[in-house]
Amino acid sequence: MGAIAARLGRGPFAALTLFVSINADLPAILSRARQLFPSCQVTGCTTGGEISAAGYDDDQIVAIAYPVSGFAAETVVIDPVDAIDSRVVIGQLQRARLSLQQRAGGFPHELGILLIDGLSGREEHVVASLAGGLGPVPTVGGSAGDGRRFENTLVFADGRIHQRTAILTLLRARAGFRTFSYDSTRPSQTRMVVTHADPAERAILRINDEPAAGEYARLLGRPTDSLGPHVFAVHPVLVRAGGRYHVRSIKAVRDDGALIFFGAVAEGMVLTLSDESDLTGHLREVMADLGRDERPGMILGFDCIFRRIDAEARQKTGEMSQILRDNHVAGFSTFGEQFGAMHVNQTFTGVAFYGADGAP
Repeated sequence: MGAIAARLGRGPFAALTLFVSINADLPAILSRARQLFPSCQVTGCTTGGEISAAGYDDDQIVAIAYPVSGFAAETVVIDPVDAIDSRVVIGQLQRARLSLQQRAGGFPHELGILLIDGLSGREEHVVASLAGGLGPVPTVGGSAGDGRRFENTLVFADGRIHQRTAILTLLRARAGFRTFSYDSTRPSQTRMVVTHADPAERAILRINDEPAAGEYARLLGRPTDSLGPHVFAVHPVLVRAGGRYHVRSIKAVRDDGALIFFGAVAEGMVLTLSDESDLTGHLREVMADLGRDERPGMILGFDCIFRRIDAEARQKTGEMSQILRDNHVAGFSTFGEQFGAMHVNQTFTGVAFYGADGAP
């Protein structure tokens, strides 16, 4: 943390967000962060990998500092996410926004950055509960990771480490920004129907009235025992909603042949296999779009772990890292992304900050 503090400078900072490798000594890092930044709100999470100045990275700490010259911040902790009282959450949000208005009413822009335990399975419930209190405030975020173990993901705020918790950082900003959520997938002509599901477990048990894993593998022309993260990353399934397709990322195959997902599932849902996409070409288009009128000073990125796995499978990691590096992207590889009132999968989601003196 000493080296990070030296690079960030003296501040002062309204908030500091840390994206930390699951292999790090998190209690020691948070203790040191409180010593180095005693008047700053420190929040963050563990990751599925980091996005640093080198692009895709591992076993690092990525720090995003919001200087008081351009930002004011309030933190809202939702703990636990299993038993959310929407009235309580709305009250928390209203008080936080009022505090920001009173302290930083001259900063015209509002933003929410949401971090959630990536194995809680409660992201949809959290964003729905927040919607009533956030109103028009744009919100982006990511679900915490643990490398590729899929066992133990953590979020933290004010020196306390949490599971099954969400951390919302509310910001007032002086300069403008733009939130975004992009995915590179393209629908194929192959569709399937979910005929038996367990929504509480995000599990699909049968597809086309056949065991789910076996039917998914058959449609791919692969043996069932070949299914795993690389196959799920390269061949995701899509759900059409709101006039566009959204990815439903598969997390694992259960012993009974069910497919476990990172997002909501339901019986009767129509799934579409994705065609192979051009990851690097699409990311270049994204960056061109974000810089169409003005080049961002910094981009905070929440990039799905399966996009990274897909890039590795196609030997595109170096190219992807170069694009991220050239465009000043910092963030982490997520177990899911939050965009507005939606929990999404296999996207590159985030916020581009504009103005050289208005970026973190």
